[in-house]
Amino acid sequence: MSVSSERAGRRPTIKAVAAAAGVSTAAVSQAFNNKGRLSEATRRRILDTALELGWSPSASAAALRNARTRSLALVVRRPTDVLGSDPHFSELITGIEGELAPRGYGLLLHLVSGHREENALYERLAAEGRVDGAVLTDARDDDARPALLARLGLRDQGAGIAEAVTHLLSLGHRRVAYVSGPPELQHTRVRRAAFEGALREAGLRPFAVLPTDFSERRAVGATEALLDSADRPTAIVYANDSMAVCGIGTAQRAGLAVPRDVSVVGYDNLPLGSWLHPRLTTVDQQVQRVGAAAARMLLALCGEEVEDTALAERPRLVVRESTGPAPA
Repeated sequence: MSVSSERAGRRPTIKAVAAAAGVSTAAVSQAFNNKGRLSEATRRRILDTALELGWSPSASAAALRNARTRSLALVVRRPTDVLGSDPHFSELITGIEGELAPRGYGLLLHLVSGHREENALYERLAAEGRVDGAVLTDARDDDARPALLARLGLRDQGAGIAEAVTHLLSLGHRRVAYVSGPPELQHTRVRRAAFEGALREAGLRPFAVLPTDFSERRAVGATEALLDSADRPTAIVYANDSMAVCGIGTAQRAGLAVPRDVSVVGYDNLPLGSWLHPRLTTVDQQVQRVGAAAARMLLALCGEEVEDTALAERPRLVVRESTGPAPA
C-alpha cells in the first residue's frame, strides 16, 4: 500500500504500520509505549514509518490500555454435553491458563449454542469492556478468523491427516473412511482435503466421508453405518480422539477386534488415547501449545513482554497400537 493511497483513503491502521515496518503489531505498540526489548534502530524505523503513514495511537486506545481488565475471553460454540465429554478444550484451557496466570490475567469462559449467540456475546463483552481480548475457536469458512491461525504459525494443518493416510496405506489399507467434524468449520475442510488428496495420490478414493457434530451419538452412528457396509472399511480416521474412542468401543461391541479387523486413527493426541487398550494412534496437534501461543499473542497485544508466539512444528502422527496391517 502506498503512502498516498493510505492518506487518500481511510485512516491508516496499526496493522498497516506493522506491515510497512516489517514488524508485528505488538512491536508497534511497544515502540509507542517505550516498552519491550526493541532495538533503537527498530524502534526508530517503526516511529518513522508511522509518521510517514500519518498514524498515531488514538486517545481512546491509550485510555483502554491504561484501564485493562486483565481478563481474556474464550467463547466455545458447543453443546454442553459434547464439551463435557471432549477433553480437547481442557487441554486448550490448560495451555492458555499456563500463560495467563503467572501474569495476573484471568480467563472468562463462555459456552454458546450457535453463531448468533456467539456474535452477540462478542458484541456484549466489547460494549461492557469486560475483557481485553478473546481467544477464537472453530474458525469457519465464512469468517475472517483463519487469518489468526496463520499469525499463530499454524500452517500446514492437513499434514497430520496426510501422514495418517500414508501410514495406513503402508499397512496395506485401501478401504479407508473418514468421520469428520461439522462441514462449516475451516479445519474440517482443510483436513478433509488432506485426507482425500493423500488417497488420490495413491490412486484411491475415500470409502466414505461422514460429517458429525463431534457428539458421542453421531460418532457411534457413523461408525455403525460404516461397519454395516458391504465390504466395510479396513481403517477409519476420526476428526478427534473422543470420537475415535467411541469408534473403538462400537467396533468391539460389534465383535470386531482393533486393529485386527479395523484400524482406528484419532486426532488431538489427548491423554485418554494412551490409556486405552489398544492405545490410540493419533495426530498430535499440540493442543496445550496452541492455547499457550494464542494467550501469548493476546498478551503481546495488551502490551505485555512475551516471547515469540509462533509454533514451529506442524501436526504429526503418533503411531500406537490401534493401527495394524489390513485384514486379508
